[in-house]
Amino acid sequence: MPRILVVDDQHGVRTLLQLAFQEEGYQVATAGNGRDALRQVERWRPDVVVMDVRMPIMGGLEALPRIKALAPHTAVIIMSAYVDAATLPEVWHLGASDFIYKPFDLEELKARVRAFLPGEEPDCRKLAP
Repeated sequence: MPRILVVDDQHGVRTLLQLAFQEEGYQVATAGNGRDALRQVERWRPDVVVMDVRMPIMGGLEALPRIKALAPHTAVIIMSAYVDAATLPEVWHLGASDFIYKPFDLEELKARVRAFLPGEEPDCRKLAP
């Protein structure tokens, strides 16, 4: 069963995504910041991490390269309302697998997650932001 880790400091976003991904048949864990996400990745090894950029304690851009160092094959989808075209190259440079702007369309986010799960065709990956 695919494992999804949702990382966002907003409880409502975590709950929404947890329920949506569980309905898809995935195991879902959540974290409220990048530091807690690193702990989850280390012990739980998710297939996909869906992570916000701005969070207390440790933000997504700080956590991203650390997650990739711990689990290089784990896809990390960054979501944010605060990343603009000028800073988007940094997101890719740090190892993001995909990026989606907030507010996001839930069906689009679910499709992006599915594209990184085992068994999907490689050309389905890296949807345009």
